[in-house]
Amino acid sequence: MRTSKNVIPLLAAFFAAFHVAVAVAAQTMPNGAAIDAAVSRIMTQTRAKGMAVAVVDRGKAGYVQAYGIRNAKGDALTTETVMYGASLTKTVFAYTVMRLVDQGKLNLDTPIKDDLDNPLPSYGPDPVFPDKYGPYKDLADDPRWEKITPRMCLTHSTGFSNFWFIEPDQKLHIHFEPGTRFSYSGEGFILLQFVIEHGRKAQGLGLDAGDLAKASFDRLGMTRTSLVWRDGPETNVADG
Repeated sequence: MRTSKNVIPLLAAFFAAFHVAVAVAAQTMPNGAAIDAAVSRIMTQTRAKGMAVAVVDRGKAGYVQAYGIRNAKGDALTTETVMYGASLTKTVFAYTVMRLVDQGKLNLDTPIKDDLDNPLPSYGPDPVFPDKYGPYKDLADDPRWEKITPRMCLTHSTGFSNFWFIEPDQKLHIHFEPGTRFSYSGEGFILLQFVIEHGRKAQGLGLDAGDLAKASFDRLGMTRTSLVWRDGPETNVADG
Protein backbone atom coordinates (compact mmCIF):
# COMPACT_ATOMS: atom_id res chain seq x y z
CA MET A 1 0.00 0.00 0.00
CA ARG A 2 1.07 3.56 -0.47
CA THR A 3 0.25 6.91 1.05
CA SER A 4 -1.84 9.36 -0.94
CA LYS A 5 0.61 12.16 -0.25
CA ASN A 6 3.79 10.40 -1.28
CA VAL A 7 4.59 7.93 -4.02
CA ILE A 8 6.96 6.06 -1.72
CA PRO A 9 5.22 2.77 -0.88
CA LEU A 10 3.61 2.54 2.51
CA LEU A 11 5.45 -0.74 2.80
CA ALA A 12 8.65 1.24 3.32
CA ALA A 13 8.31 2.19 6.98
CA PHE A 14 11.23 3.31 9.08
CA PHE A 15 11.16 1.98 12.63
CA ALA A 16 13.28 3.25 15.50
CA ALA A 17 13.77 -0.37 16.53
CA PHE A 18 13.25 -3.58 14.58
CA HIS A 19 11.14 -5.71 16.89
CA VAL A 20 11.11 -9.45 16.35
CA ALA A 21 8.73 -11.46 18.50
CA VAL A 22 10.38 -14.70 19.60
CA ALA A 23 8.22 -17.77 20.15
CA VAL A 24 9.54 -19.65 23.17
CA ALA A 25 8.81 -23.26 24.07
CA ALA A 26 6.71 -23.82 27.21
CA GLN A 27 5.99 -20.08 27.39
CA THR A 28 9.28 -19.45 29.19
CA MET A 29 11.44 -16.57 28.09
CA PRO A 30 15.12 -17.50 27.74
CA ASN A 31 17.68 -15.43 29.54
CA GLY A 32 19.74 -12.74 27.83
CA ALA A 33 22.78 -14.95 27.36
CA ALA A 34 20.74 -17.60 25.54
CA ILE A 35 19.17 -14.98 23.28
CA ASP A 36 22.56 -13.44 22.52
CA ALA A 37 23.96 -16.86 21.63
CA ALA A 38 21.03 -17.61 19.31
CA VAL A 39 21.43 -14.25 17.58
CA SER A 40 25.16 -14.85 17.16
CA ARG A 41 24.45 -18.17 15.41
CA ILE A 42 21.84 -16.60 13.14
CA MET A 43 24.13 -13.72 12.18
CA THR A 44 26.96 -16.12 11.40
CA GLN A 45 24.73 -18.40 9.31
CA THR A 46 23.19 -15.52 7.35
CA ARG A 47 26.26 -13.27 7.28
CA ALA A 48 24.11 -10.48 8.66
CA LYS A 49 26.07 -7.38 9.62
CA GLY A 50 23.58 -6.01 12.10
CA MET A 51 20.46 -7.11 13.95
CA ALA A 52 18.12 -5.80 16.63
CA VAL A 53 15.82 -8.01 18.67
CA ALA A 54 12.96 -7.43 21.09
CA VAL A 55 11.50 -10.42 22.92
CA VAL A 56 7.88 -9.73 23.81
CA ASP A 57 6.71 -11.65 26.87
CA ARG A 58 3.06 -11.36 27.92
CA GLY A 59 2.63 -8.11 26.05
CA LYS A 60 5.79 -6.44 27.35
CA ALA A 61 9.28 -6.14 25.95
CA GLY A 62 11.24 -8.49 28.20
CA TYR A 63 14.56 -8.16 26.41
CA VAL A 64 15.81 -5.61 23.89
CA GLN A 65 19.26 -5.75 22.35
CA ALA A 66 21.15 -4.68 19.22
CA TYR A 67 24.12 -6.34 17.60
CA GLY A 68 26.70 -5.57 14.95
CA ILE A 69 26.96 -2.51 12.73
CA ARG A 70 24.50 -0.29 10.89
CA ASN A 71 26.52 0.85 7.87
CA ALA A 72 29.60 0.24 5.76
CA LYS A 73 31.60 2.64 7.93
CA GLY A 74 31.23 0.27 10.87
CA ASP A 75 29.07 2.45 13.12
CA ALA A 76 27.41 0.40 15.83
CA LEU A 77 23.77 -0.57 15.47
CA THR A 78 21.88 0.30 18.65
CA THR A 79 18.36 -0.15 19.96
CA GLU A 80 17.74 3.47 18.93
CA THR A 81 18.83 3.00 15.32
CA VAL A 82 16.18 3.85 12.72
CA MET A 83 15.74 0.82 10.48
CA TYR A 84 13.87 0.05 7.27
CA GLY A 85 10.72 -1.88 8.15
CA ALA A 86 9.52 -3.03 4.67
CA SER A 87 6.55 -5.41 4.95
CA LEU A 88 6.40 -5.08 8.73
CA THR A 89 4.15 -2.16 7.81
CA LYS A 90 1.47 -4.65 6.83
CA THR A 91 0.87 -5.06 10.56
CA VAL A 92 0.61 -1.29 10.96
CA PHE A 93 -1.90 -1.15 8.11
CA ALA A 94 -3.89 -4.07 9.50
CA TYR A 95 -4.13 -2.24 12.84
CA THR A 96 -5.33 0.86 11.00
CA VAL A 97 -7.96 -1.18 9.17
CA MET A 98 -9.20 -2.78 12.38
CA ARG A 99 -9.66 0.64 13.95
CA LEU A 100 -11.88 1.57 10.99
CA VAL A 101 -13.78 -1.67 11.53
CA ASP A 102 -14.27 -0.79 15.20
CA GLN A 103 -15.56 2.62 14.12
CA GLY A 104 -18.09 1.03 11.78
CA LYS A 105 -16.51 2.47 8.63
CA LEU A 106 -15.49 -0.90 7.20
CA ASN A 107 -16.82 -4.43 7.49
CA LEU A 108 -14.27 -7.19 7.03
CA ASP A 109 -16.68 -9.44 5.15
CA THR A 110 -18.54 -6.91 3.02
CA PRO A 111 -17.25 -6.94 -0.58
CA ILE A 112 -15.19 -3.88 -1.39
CA LYS A 113 -17.54 -3.09 -4.27
CA ASP A 114 -20.03 -1.95 -1.64
CA ASP A 115 -17.50 0.52 -0.24
CA LEU A 116 -16.97 2.28 -3.58
CA ASP A 117 -19.20 4.70 -5.44
CA ASN A 118 -18.19 3.26 -8.81
CA PRO A 119 -17.05 -0.13 -10.17
CA LEU A 120 -13.38 -0.72 -9.37
CA PRO A 121 -12.27 -1.08 -13.05
CA SER A 122 -13.64 2.39 -13.80
CA TYR A 123 -11.04 4.12 -11.63
CA GLY A 124 -8.03 5.45 -13.51
CA PRO A 125 -4.48 6.10 -12.27
CA ASP A 126 -3.84 8.55 -9.48
CA PRO A 127 -3.41 11.98 -11.13
CA VAL A 128 -0.32 12.82 -9.07
CA PHE A 129 1.32 9.40 -8.66
CA PRO A 130 0.16 7.22 -11.59
CA ASP A 131 1.71 4.01 -10.22
CA LYS A 132 0.35 4.42 -6.71
CA TYR A 133 -2.40 1.82 -7.07
CA GLY A 134 -2.92 -1.17 -9.31
CA PRO A 135 -4.25 -0.87 -12.88
CA TYR A 136 -7.80 -1.78 -11.93
CA LYS A 137 -9.02 -1.34 -15.51
CA ASP A 138 -7.38 -4.72 -16.16
CA LEU A 139 -10.18 -6.34 -14.14
CA ALA A 140 -12.97 -5.06 -16.38
CA ASP A 141 -13.58 -8.52 -17.87
CA ASP A 142 -13.17 -10.44 -14.63
CA PRO A 143 -16.20 -10.07 -12.35
CA ARG A 144 -14.46 -11.98 -9.56
CA TRP A 145 -13.14 -8.67 -8.20
CA GLU A 146 -16.64 -8.08 -6.88
CA LYS A 147 -16.17 -10.95 -4.39
CA ILE A 148 -13.05 -9.49 -2.78
CA THR A 149 -13.48 -8.36 0.84
CA PRO A 150 -11.21 -6.48 3.26
CA ARG A 151 -10.59 -9.75 5.10
CA MET A 152 -9.30 -11.35 1.89
CA CYS A 153 -6.98 -8.39 1.34
CA LEU A 154 -5.55 -8.73 4.84
CA THR A 155 -5.21 -12.53 4.67
CA HIS A 156 -3.54 -12.68 1.25
CA SER A 157 -6.41 -14.49 -0.44
CA THR A 158 -7.54 -12.03 -3.11
CA GLY A 159 -6.11 -14.08 -5.98
CA PHE A 160 -3.59 -11.38 -6.94
CA SER A 161 0.12 -12.05 -7.33
CA ASN A 162 2.43 -10.07 -5.06
CA PHE A 163 2.40 -7.06 -7.42
CA TRP A 164 0.91 -6.49 -10.86
CA PHE A 165 4.19 -5.28 -12.34
CA ILE A 166 5.87 -8.67 -11.83
CA GLU A 167 3.29 -10.34 -14.10
CA PRO A 168 4.71 -11.33 -17.52
CA ASP A 169 2.34 -8.91 -19.26
CA GLN A 170 2.51 -6.33 -16.44
CA LYS A 171 -1.25 -6.42 -15.97
CA LEU A 172 -3.35 -7.08 -12.88
CA HIS A 173 -4.81 -10.60 -12.78
CA ILE A 174 -6.90 -12.69 -10.39
CA HIS A 175 -5.30 -16.13 -10.43
CA PHE A 176 -7.83 -18.04 -8.32
CA GLU A 177 -11.26 -17.67 -6.81
CA PRO A 178 -10.98 -14.95 -4.14
CA GLY A 179 -11.08 -16.31 -0.62
CA THR A 180 -10.26 -19.91 -1.49
CA ARG A 181 -6.56 -20.06 -0.64
CA PHE A 182 -3.47 -18.14 0.48
CA SER A 183 -1.01 -16.45 -1.85
CA TYR A 184 1.18 -13.67 -0.48
CA SER A 185 0.16 -10.39 -2.04
CA GLY A 186 1.13 -6.80 -1.42
CA GLU A 187 -1.33 -5.96 -4.18
CA GLY A 188 -4.24 -6.92 -1.93
CA PHE A 189 -3.07 -4.44 0.70
CA ILE A 190 -2.74 -1.73 -1.95
CA LEU A 191 -6.30 -2.43 -3.06
CA LEU A 192 -7.60 -2.07 0.49
CA GLN A 193 -5.68 1.19 0.83
CA PHE A 194 -7.38 2.36 -2.35
CA VAL A 195 -10.77 1.53 -0.84
CA ILE A 196 -9.97 3.47 2.33
CA GLU A 197 -8.76 6.49 0.40
CA HIS A 198 -11.40 6.48 -2.36
CA GLY A 199 -14.33 4.81 -0.63
CA ARG A 200 -17.72 6.29 0.09
CA LYS A 201 -17.43 9.40 2.21
CA ALA A 202 -20.98 8.84 3.42
CA GLN A 203 -19.73 5.84 5.43
CA GLY A 204 -16.65 7.65 6.70
CA LEU A 205 -14.11 6.60 4.07
CA GLY A 206 -12.13 8.83 1.70
CA LEU A 207 -9.33 8.98 4.28
CA ASP A 208 -5.56 9.20 3.89
CA ALA A 209 -4.07 5.91 5.08
CA GLY A 210 -0.75 7.58 5.85
CA ASP A 211 -2.43 10.15 8.08
CA LEU A 212 -4.31 7.41 9.91
CA ALA A 213 -1.10 5.51 10.60
CA LYS A 214 0.71 8.66 11.72
CA ALA A 215 -2.10 9.36 14.18
CA SER A 216 -1.51 5.90 15.68
CA PHE A 217 2.24 6.48 15.90
CA ASP A 218 1.67 9.85 17.58
CA ARG A 219 -0.82 8.36 20.03
CA LEU A 220 1.72 5.69 21.01
CA GLY A 221 4.57 8.17 21.36
CA MET A 222 6.48 6.70 18.40
CA THR A 223 8.00 10.03 17.40
CA ARG A 224 10.86 8.53 15.36
CA THR A 225 8.67 6.18 13.34
CA SER A 226 7.27 7.10 9.94
CA LEU A 227 5.76 5.42 6.90
CA VAL A 228 7.91 7.47 4.54
CA TRP A 229 11.46 8.72 4.72
CA ARG A 230 11.75 12.09 6.45
CA ASP A 231 14.64 14.39 5.63
CA GLY A 232 16.11 15.92 8.75
CA PRO A 233 18.86 15.77 11.36
CA GLU A 234 18.47 12.04 12.12
CA THR A 235 21.94 10.47 12.11
CA ASN A 236 21.44 7.10 13.83
CA VAL A 237 20.18 5.31 10.73
CA ALA A 238 20.88 1.85 9.30
CA ASP A 239 21.66 3.02 5.78
CA GLY A 240 23.95 0.34 4.37
